[in-house]
Amino acid sequence: MIQQLAHPMVKFQRQLQSLVDSKALKPNDSIWKVALLYGDDWQYWKNELLDFGFTMQDAIGDVLVVEAWDED
Repeated sequence: MIQQLAHPMVKFQRQLQSLVDSKALKPNDSIWKVALLYGDDWQYWKNELLDFGFTMQDAIGDVLVVEAWDED
């Protein structure tokens, strides 16, 4: 049985959803607001988001609707 590991962005996406569910963030907030919550880890996540074509002005909701994080 081959177990496939989830892409790190899946974990990030779940964390964002949790922050939205707890009302810490809103789906229409810009991604840059996440930087305030992630501190030293933000640079890694920012680079991941940029690699997937996001900008820091995009809405958090845009990240939440991604169904697959394929790196083709």
